[in-house]
Amino acid sequence: MQKQIPFLVSSLLLTGLFNTQLPAVQASQPPLLSQRQTNEQLNQLLRRGRELVEAGNYDQAIATYQQAASLDRQNPRIFSGIGYLQARQGNFREAAKAYQQAIALDPNNAEFQYALGYSLANTGDNAGAATAYRRAIGLNSNNVNSYLGLGFVLLRQKDYDGAVDAYQRVVEFEPGNAQAYELMGSALLQDGRTQEAIKALQQAATLAPRQGSVQLSLGNAFLSEGNVTAGLGAFEQAARLAPRNAQVHLQIGKILQSREDFTGALQAFQRAASAEPNAVEAHAAIGELMLEQKNYLEAIVAYRRLTELAPQNPQAFYNLAVALKERDRTREAISAVEKARDLYQSQGNKDGVKQAESLLNELKSR
Repeated sequence: MQKQIPFLVSSLLLTGLFNTQLPAVQASQPPLLSQRQTNEQLNQLLRRGRELVEAGNYDQAIATYQQAASLDRQNPRIFSGIGYLQARQGNFREAAKAYQQAIALDPNNAEFQYALGYSLANTGDNAGAATAYRRAIGLNSNNVNSYLGLGFVLLRQKDYDGAVDAYQRVVEFEPGNAQAYELMGSALLQDGRTQEAIKALQQAATLAPRQGSVQLSLGNAFLSEGNVTAGLGAFEQAARLAPRNAQVHLQIGKILQSREDFTGALQAFQRAASAEPNAVEAHAAIGELMLEQKNYLEAIVAYRRLTELAPQNPQAFYNLAVALKERDRTREAISAVEKARDLYQSQGNKDGVKQAESLLNELKSR
């Protein structure tokens, strides 16, 4: 999610709004009297909106600013303030609409364009977000957050060259920006440029030595290169820095399992499940390892949990049936494999259906 990129649309988006003071109008001219009253009402609404924001009452603040917008539809700061508050609430579609209204009134405001890009990215409109970020850069080429946002949505679009270029611009402005190097490394890794990815990630690790996600990405890069020992070392460092990261423990477990260190692998998978109790991959890994080790009782426990977490996964039910069969729990095994067969059929997996029916026939012939 784009939420990973800091939302640094500054308080300027609201400061200009809060400081709005409309000019006084001479009371001696009756036709302008109603305009003066409107101005006074508008200023009261803006002050009230500021008080609500300071109190953390964003819903009422938005409603108040919307009232203000109905009185002055030519003030872009009012719409940008609404957009800012909608974004703070996680209402990114509404935020984008508000920023688009602000931009229609002030198209050359780089902050508005950046905020629109951020909001659109959070709705999943990556193309629209990229356009807004590029406009923000065109208006203010020194804002590194616009490049970070652009790189993020380009990475989602698998435009790896574009993403790398965006992150390269960030490090030109800020050579010590570890996040930019980390994201650049991720883009390079996904593009298959492993050596370049490792170099970028090592730079990120130097700049942010206590960032576990960097070590996780570095471990994946080493594995892609075939350097399992270096990969394991990076994952172990990541585990020390981020012990609650389930993916780190899963990667360690897979490497240890491939090295036939089954005790260590099981411990790693269990740590992953402990860190993230609903992690499907962790429970699947425990079940697979238990089946491989012929520890059918523990395999049954793991696969029962897996079927709860992934009730549409036919392989989980099939493996559960295998473990139950080995414990001579035939009736339960038949029930599990029938469920597996039905799921395979609904998914159009003919090989899976054939496999399930073969086990079902074996169980019924007992």
